[in-house]
Amino acid sequence: MTHPDPMPTDGPWSLTRRLLFRFAFAYLLLYNLPFPLDIIPGLDAVSGPYGKIWDFVVPQVADDVFGVYATNTPNGSGDTTFDYVQAFTFLVLALVATAAWSFLDRRRPHYRRLWDWLHVYVRFVLCATMLGYGFAKAVPTQFSPPSLDRLVQPFGDASPMGLLWTFMGASAAYTIFAGLGEMVGGFLLLARRTTLLGAIVSGGVLVNVVMLNFCYDVPVKLYSSHLLAMAIFLMLPDLGRLTNLLVLNRRAEPAPLRPLFRHRRLHIGALVARTVFVFGLSGLFIFQEWQTIHQYGRLAPKSPLHGIWRVDEFVLDGQSHPPLLTDEVRWRRLIVNRPYQAVLQSMDGTRKRHGLELAEAKKTITLTKFDDLKWSAKLSYRRPTPKLLTLSGTLDGHKFQARLSREDESQFLLTSRGFHWINEYPYNR
Repeated sequence: MTHPDPMPTDGPWSLTRRLLFRFAFAYLLLYNLPFPLDIIPGLDAVSGPYGKIWDFVVPQVADDVFGVYATNTPNGSGDTTFDYVQAFTFLVLALVATAAWSFLDRRRPHYRRLWDWLHVYVRFVLCATMLGYGFAKAVPTQFSPPSLDRLVQPFGDASPMGLLWTFMGASAAYTIFAGLGEMVGGFLLLARRTTLLGAIVSGGVLVNVVMLNFCYDVPVKLYSSHLLAMAIFLMLPDLGRLTNLLVLNRRAEPAPLRPLFRHRRLHIGALVARTVFVFGLSGLFIFQEWQTIHQYGRLAPKSPLHGIWRVDEFVLDGQSHPPLLTDEVRWRRLIVNRPYQAVLQSMDGTRKRHGLELAEAKKTITLTKFDDLKWSAKLSYRRPTPKLLTLSGTLDGHKFQARLSREDESQFLLTSRGFHWINEYPYNR
């Protein structure tokens, strides 16, 4: 296995180059560890302690330096206070490591061998990430079709991130296309001869991802920016050659290659390890996404009450509530998109998610609130016809009855319009 030399093969590096390398080495290692242990099933006991170190250190830094509270509570956001303080901590530690390293190792003329290993490490970090996100789109699971409650949401009430997720989820074909682009970049990073092409493809994909995250307020700005920086880092050895070829119209000489291993057995072992890595990682991602799509995605089982149910009649304590937009008590719709979740839409259009437990044998449903674990409402239901649902029981201490009709989901153009080769006029609604 050989690698392009980012510097001239002869002569020492400049002081600036050595300082930048020391900093990059320290920061990239701090940021990406415990990779690859964290992606190998069964090694949580080995990779876990590394995360626990930062779970202790980062809150202390947040309190002592910035006077803010930060805790590592995974919730889907990568732009929490904890994440930013952790990046700051990595930055400071990398600067300290650079200073200490520069003092203790100031006579070393270059770090060509260490550069090779850092280049390989960053390659596989970026490769694994691009493949992970790529498989999540190509299956696809990252962006699900617009949920039923999303379809009845007023357009202007959607958050920028919600709008982006709806846009991507509305077209499985485009989502798969985007995933294939990420997968191509990831697979190209596996081989040394296609590393530059893989970095260019990954960088192009990541520029778009970073812009989407910033422009649509997706809380992965910090992480995606680091991934883009890694792609640029992998391009650095060839920037001069790319400039000659693409800008200056000059001859681009072949990249100088240098063996990473001195013994043939080590070279063969590296090829075997790389093969195991790509097949093992791909198999793991396919298995995970296949599980996800069957549990939560397009192929997940649907509730017997699946649908958008319009409330035609709403009675509390024997008093009928007409469908007035000013009525804060009356339901407008009951939406069941997942077997374990229901959405209640008020007359003013606001939606609130509830937990749902369905007992088909007893013909009862139990609603719970995620923000009030003590609250629950157990209601009996009947289905006189497939498109008619009646509910009765006690709701917030009041005797409750309701009659609901299932709405036709094909009325929503976002999911029913489809693809047309011929459009005599733009169908822009």
